[in-house]
Amino acid sequence: MGLTEIRKVCEVSLDIPAEEQSKIHNRWHPDIPFAGTIKNNETVKIECIDWTGGQIGNNDSADDMKNVDLTRIHYLSGPFEIETAEPGDVLLVEIMDVQPMESAPWGFTGVFDKNNGGGFLDEIYPTAAKAIWDFEGIYCTSRHIPHVKFPGLIHPGILGCAPSAEVLATWNKREGDLIAANKLDRIVAQEKVGREGARTIPGRPEHGGNCDIKNLSRGSKIYLPVHVSGAKFSVGDLHFSQGDGEISFCGAIEMAGVITINFKVMKNGIADLGMKSPLYLPGPVEPHYGPGRYLTFEGFSVDQHGKQHYMDVTVAYRQTILRCIEYLRRFGYSDYQVYLLLSCAPVQGHIAGIVDIPKFEIPLP
Repeated sequence: MGLTEIRKVCEVSLDIPAEEQSKIHNRWHPDIPFAGTIKNNETVKIECIDWTGGQIGNNDSADDMKNVDLTRIHYLSGPFEIETAEPGDVLLVEIMDVQPMESAPWGFTGVFDKNNGGGFLDEIYPTAAKAIWDFEGIYCTSRHIPHVKFPGLIHPGILGCAPSAEVLATWNKREGDLIAANKLDRIVAQEKVGREGARTIPGRPEHGGNCDIKNLSRGSKIYLPVHVSGAKFSVGDLHFSQGDGEISFCGAIEMAGVITINFKVMKNGIADLGMKSPLYLPGPVEPHYGPGRYLTFEGFSVDQHGKQHYMDVTVAYRQTILRCIEYLRRFGYSDYQVYLLLSCAPVQGHIAGIVDIPKFEIPLP
């Protein structure tokens, strides 16, 4: 099948408010109606709006980042019926291509205000910030972080199939207990889907969803468990690039775009694969910087105040990021510029040591 023959099953507009468009939703629920039908072993194109639904503009002000309405995110395209898919099957999703919208060759990275979303380092960097990135083929540059240019690794942040009523009840019970125990705030909608539906944050082991795995670019294969008839597959949150951890929360280079996917149904796949969570097989596409071109920083589970934490990977990764920010200051960049860059450039974060009690060791090459 030639590229010109690939059917487009979802089109979005960048000029119409996202909430006024069909084939877009922001919750996981088995009762959301199908947005279209895709044949088994068919390759299709799916357009996706950016994860905020167009709330962030291509301008030099961070006010839109400060005031973004996070109760509306993420905007996903779907859900799509995959013919022959039934509960117990596995949906094999092969990413053939991901591209920005031709009419919008730009994206954004942001730091949310501490009082509206925050981020990984919001105790240190509490105010909103934003960088706009312009796309030039496989590369991107930003007027807000001068003299930086790197190749993107374009990928979707969210892919998943709808939960069954039973799986959804498990999520709501599990996360509701955590919310109650930690006195977390939440917004409760009144309509059935709004009231019962699972938000797109966090990802969940039963279906994947918000995985934010930066390496799931062209050629990648994702094996998703099917819980409802027709699968009800949805996708969105497209990224031009992202660093491991997506540390600033709005931390990838977020964009509107179009993803080309081939779908195959693996009958009885959950049992045959012994699947307890999705499986991901990254494709062969990634930026190559070559040996000797990586500078590695490391952090341990000792915080900036000198307090030792027991096997705390969050503290260790935070310290790694802070060491890198301190280093890059000497080249004239502000802390916020480096924070944004580390969040969206394809940097790698690894767990190097978990056996040396009481410390985790996290390097960032």
